[in-house]
Amino acid sequence: MSSLARAEQRSAEPAPYTIAEQDCIAYLRALADESVDLIVTDPAYSGMNQHMKFGHGRIVGHYGRPDNARWFREFHDDPETYRLFLSECRRVLRNDRHIYIMFDSYSLLSLGALVRESFDVKGLIVWDKVALGMGHYFRRRHEQIVFAGKGKRRVTRRDLPDVWAVRRVHRAAYPAQKPVALFDLMLEASTEPGYVVCDPFVGSGSSAVAALRRGCSFIGADIDPTAVRLARERCASVLGSGVDPLEPSTGSRAAV
Repeated sequence: MSSLARAEQRSAEPAPYTIAEQDCIAYLRALADESVDLIVTDPAYSGMNQHMKFGHGRIVGHYGRPDNARWFREFHDDPETYRLFLSECRRVLRNDRHIYIMFDSYSLLSLGALVRESFDVKGLIVWDKVALGMGHYFRRRHEQIVFAGKGKRRVTRRDLPDVWAVRRVHRAAYPAQKPVALFDLMLEASTEPGYVVCDPFVGSGSSAVAALRRGCSFIGADIDPTAVRLARERCASVLGSGVDPLEPSTGSRAAV
């Protein structure tokens, strides 16, 4: 049986999920020690947006204004806060398990090295979005994913490259919404059925959809009530009908 057939078979079996409306660090602090098998997350970093001073625009609206309905509350990524976030991630992650943390170019340079203080960094994955995005100099087409571990654990596949060509979500329902296929590649390399997958910055719930489809349990949180509502609705739909309302075509595999 192929890996795709096994994933489809597991998707027919309901898996539990819980998504809390809570700050990431407060959420992690409430979890038990070594209760999570995999962490996959895309923190809502504020550094690049504040540095580039985005203003009125189609995507961000009036950036920085409290009444901006087009954006979300960001994670203030100062080193002290980020170290606390990482230490809580290490505490809840079981031994011999993996963590994937997404970075934009600004946060990678300012915070990426701090991951080594809590985890054994295994490598850097480049997400090629295929289509061009915004940019003031060179238009951005990629983001980075730091792949790290706690203890010793191999990946389940040895033929995956470190550049993942996964087309970004066009006309996304939520700001900075990531494709399910991107998280699915992380899970394919680092999970087994029944694992507990955690995302403390769940956003629109793409990581949750990927986890449920692979027969894993999912736990996560977001401080934004709109994100929590979207993520819960997606999970309920995927478990109930198999359809992801925000990415109806996510059954196709990513090109890597």
